[in-house]
Amino acid sequence: MAARADVGERVLTPADLYPGLFQQVQSAQVLGDGVNFVQALPRTSPEAVLAAWRRESTAPGFDLKAFVEAQFRWPREPTTDYRSNHADIVEHIDRLWPVLTRAPDTSVPYSSLLPLPYSYVVPGGRFQEIYYWDSYFTMLGLEQSGRHDLVRDMVKDFAYLIDRYGHIPNGNRSYYLSRSQPPFFFAMVRLLAQRDGDEALAKYLPQLAREYAFWMDGEASLARGQAHRRVVRLADGTVLNRYWDDRDSPRDESWRNDVATAREATRPAAVVYRNLRAAAESGWDFSSRWLADGRTLATIRTVDIAPVDLNSLLYGLEQTLARAYALAGRDADAARISARAWARREAMHRLLWDASGQTYGDLLWKTGKLTGVASAAMLYPLFCGVATPAQAKGVAEAVLAKLLRPGGIVTTTTDTGQQWDAPNGWAPLQWIAIEGLGNYGFAPLAADIAHRWIHENLEVYRATGKLVEKYDVSGDAAGGGGEYPLQDGFGWTNGVLRRLLAIYPSTTGP
Repeated sequence: MAARADVGERVLTPADLYPGLFQQVQSAQVLGDGVNFVQALPRTSPEAVLAAWRRESTAPGFDLKAFVEAQFRWPREPTTDYRSNHADIVEHIDRLWPVLTRAPDTSVPYSSLLPLPYSYVVPGGRFQEIYYWDSYFTMLGLEQSGRHDLVRDMVKDFAYLIDRYGHIPNGNRSYYLSRSQPPFFFAMVRLLAQRDGDEALAKYLPQLAREYAFWMDGEASLARGQAHRRVVRLADGTVLNRYWDDRDSPRDESWRNDVATAREATRPAAVVYRNLRAAAESGWDFSSRWLADGRTLATIRTVDIAPVDLNSLLYGLEQTLARAYALAGRDADAARISARAWARREAMHRLLWDASGQTYGDLLWKTGKLTGVASAAMLYPLFCGVATPAQAKGVAEAVLAKLLRPGGIVTTTTDTGQQWDAPNGWAPLQWIAIEGLGNYGFAPLAADIAHRWIHENLEVYRATGKLVEKYDVSGDAAGGGGEYPLQDGFGWTNGVLRRLLAIYPSTTGP
């Protein structure tokens, strides 16, 4: 079975299980969207499927699609009687949670799904598994809807993944295990602690520490000017982090896209694949933030960048760990990790702060220069408490000058056709901005962003009866771009909107 392994043991993905057949199916788009094949279940063993393919594929008139449909079946989607009826928006969201909730999994032979022991919420659409960073923003809405039970279960699922695999993967699929996503587990535990008290920090201290060890793996032996996995040590000895993926092959779920991108590049294909995968770990797949020429996906250079959002989140993890150690009476560990947090904060002030533009940016760690891309990631230092008051003022002014649009804040200022660029806005980035600005006393700007985003969501809902994955914040429209069609559902949009409507009740829905 592909879905079970001890920490450190290689878990086989569909590309590993069906060599040759997998590439042929994905290359020919036999099943359309690449996720369809990676979620398929073989009717016999993978070895038997491969033997049948090798035997039959040489026959004249071989029909690859018919072969796949005969050899594989697909998991049954949960059935519900839910139908959107343009109900009150709060009622709509509350009725959607059961639709998006999945019961604890059972292990299925050769499935790509990594079974989880507790109930969880999926985003919806093509995303029918748990996703790491999505889930924090979903949890905001679950709490507001009185579903603290589901929040607890999802935190327990993520703790299980850390214990089982040594980290939280991008999602609970075998083909996601080689990477993680923005490390929001500490924020989930903090959210849990708002109801459950400091007991939550104590309970999840082991998992918080293990996640930190995952992100810092290799640091102890790392030479200056070098990188290992997710850690970089600059020429002056400063330690920061980057996004990474432990594989350098095309992503199983986007195999055809990645191969096409590598063919357009002037670098070895493995280098391109690694950078595409690292961008998937960032959650911003894809964005001009990662592109050397600012526009062309083939120039992607994610692993050359120490991103401001990731380092802010790791500062938050370090601060949370220090608090948890202190509560456990482990004062020496608390002091050690607190010192790590303050060293990271100082490094971010020194290296990721653009004094000329008065805002935060991403660092090209090999050259020590900022990329110069203005993006909503500049707000993470405010969300995580890294920024000084003066820096927060600079970021607020940059938001007003560069990012604010009629429907909220735009992801970047460049329209490349990639989904994490203009004109798209995303629910998680609105929340990061609203919370971050509020943390530093910019309540009117935070409220302005919230009202614009709520209005954007509600206008699309009035027109379509749906809440969707992303929005065109330049006007009242759903978002676009990227490597797959717009998805509706949608976990983090529901979660952020549900919470914002409670904080800003004067903004009413239909």
